[in-house]
Order: sequence, then structure tokens, then C-alpha cells
Amino acid sequence: VQLVESGGGLVQPGGSLGLSCAASGFTFSSYAMSWYLQAPGKGRELVAAITSADGSTTNYADAVKGRFTISRDNAKRKVYLQMNSLKAEDTAVYYCNARGWGGDYWGQGTQVTVFS
Repeated sequence: VQLVESGGGLVQPGGSLGLSCAASGFTFSSYAMSWYLQAPGKGRELVAAITSADGSTTNYADAVKGRFTISRDNAKRKVYLQMNSLKAEDTAVYYCNARGWGGDYWGQGTQVTVFS
């Protein structure tokens, strides 16, 4: 099983970034996919989850509602996180997570830094 995140980087407040997570080694469409963040000195927190195979069921942390959008492409075996109106407090390492009958898997993380 492998989850590989990409798309992190530096952005100014109010800017946008799009994260991608490429999955392999499991039945992607059968797994709930999520994004978590971990800020320096803090624990890992759920940002957004997409729990249905067709992408119709999603949930978001209150702090990102209306700004972030999670989506999935089962044919490409990818999950995405579009982040708009970024704030300094969004600065963190963002991790992709896959959870299903076969286990709970994590990517290596990608750094997002919002600075002015």
C-alpha cells in the first residue's frame, strides 16, 4: 500500500493550493479517503473526508468549511484537496489517509506554509 501526497508549498494568505494523493496497493474505491493536518507541536487533526465511493458524502472540519473541497477520482486512484482563501493557521503538514476493511494507511505528508 502506498499513498503519495503532492502539491504542497508556500502561499500568501488568501491564496490557493491544490493537494493530490496518489494511491496504490488496495481497492481504492472501497476506502474512505481523508486529509489530515498536523501543525508544529500539535496532534494530527481531520481536515476533510470523502467516505462514499461516488464522492457524494463528505465532511469537513469547521475551520475549513467553505474554503476547502475534497474530491476523488476512482479511475485515477487519486484524492484531492482544493484549498482556497488560505490563512496562516492552515500552515501544517498535510497527510492523506485511507481507511477500509484492509486497514488504515497514511502517506508521508506534504508541507503547506501560508505566510505574508
